[in-house]
Amino acid sequence: PVFALVAGNSAFSLPCPAKTVVKGDSISASIAAPSILAKVARDRLMHEMDQLYPGYGFAAHKGYRAPIHARALLDMGPCAIHRLSWAPVRLALMGKDPMRAWEEGDEA
Repeated sequence: PVFALVAGNSAFSLPCPAKTVVKGDSISASIAAPSILAKVARDRLMHEMDQLYPGYGFAAHKGYRAPIHARALLDMGPCAIHRLSWAPVRLALMGKDPMRAWEEGDEA
């Protein structure tokens, strides 16, 4: 590549010059198209993960915040694909309600 457009405002090391574009997916088709492809790929992956890890509702919520996801974290604990550093997973491991993290905006 000779130049890269990057969605957001965080630059990172690339083998070519790059320009960050805040809200790039709404401004540039070159940014929006890969974003759409990434979402479709993630949705397909989450459907596969729903088959491997039933009970979490991955096919329905795609891993995003949802009461069914929080309840499953409390009832079943995290599965192999959960990030242990994600606040709702950490709370569930402590026996606390993951919905609290979402309500308080702590999803880091």
